[in-house]
Amino acid sequence: MSSPADSSKPTATIVNPDLLRAWALPATDDSKYGRGQVVVVGGARRSPGAAMLSGIAVLRVGAGRLTLAVGESVASQIAVAVPECGIVPLDETPSGTVSGFGLAAAEKDLRQADVVLLGPGLDDADEATVMVRDLPGFVGPEAVVVLDAFGLGVLPSLPEVSEKLGGRLVLTPNKVEAALLLERDIDDLESDVLELARRYNAVVSCYGIVADATGEMWNVGAGSGGLATSGSGDVLAGAVAGLCGRGATPTQATVWATYAHAAAGDRLSTAIAPLGYLASELLPQLPIVLASVSSAV
Repeated sequence: MSSPADSSKPTATIVNPDLLRAWALPATDDSKYGRGQVVVVGGARRSPGAAMLSGIAVLRVGAGRLTLAVGESVASQIAVAVPECGIVPLDETPSGTVSGFGLAAAEKDLRQADVVLLGPGLDDADEATVMVRDLPGFVGPEAVVVLDAFGLGVLPSLPEVSEKLGGRLVLTPNKVEAALLLERDIDDLESDVLELARRYNAVVSCYGIVADATGEMWNVGAGSGGLATSGSGDVLAGAVAGLCGRGATPTQATVWATYAHAAAGDRLSTAIAPLGYLASELLPQLPIVLASVSSAV
């Protein structure tokens, strides 16, 4: 029997191609600047690939200009591996962690960005706390901010950040990170994602459930267990940031990106195997999925 709290919970809208066609992405611009400037902040010495996966996903969903702000020790290698991006080397600690005060080096790019994704490849909670605390002072007043990985887990200690970024904040936690944000174990995924959206005044995507602070909720029925692999979340976060860069609202971008990420996994599950495909193999599938449901790509 449902409790009163259960009965008041909004019913999640099932996401499918018909729904997305009716909720078309903004028409693309013929200028790379018109399709959005996105900055990805992350890429510590031990995990440079995370920022690369996110950055390539930004471009694969059609955003125009990409800047990767990454640890100084890996910046040159990433610039060669992702020749489509601009690079900003960030100061590091002696252990190779990106310094929490490193954002100053990317100040110009952050001020000009339409979207900032912070978190992929960061690997130290203390340094991430400083970085997330300072981020609102570096971004423009209308820039969308997407937080992932270590950029997420520090939010409970920084309530002023979600207050400053409310309405233009997107969170892409896995279940472990969602529990950190809730400061308790996950109980019911739909209810908990909705609670996160309201608590942080953000759009939240977690395991195919998307919710925003208005109380609306969506369920992406696509996707399979093969998506639970290293780097998959970085691809999702990058896809969200890229669609925001193209001009989609945070809610629309997150619903579309969550579907595209899941459907890309379904395609690989059929083409390769249900388990064992790589996060990097999701990347070329993203534009194919978007093209299959939208004429606006």
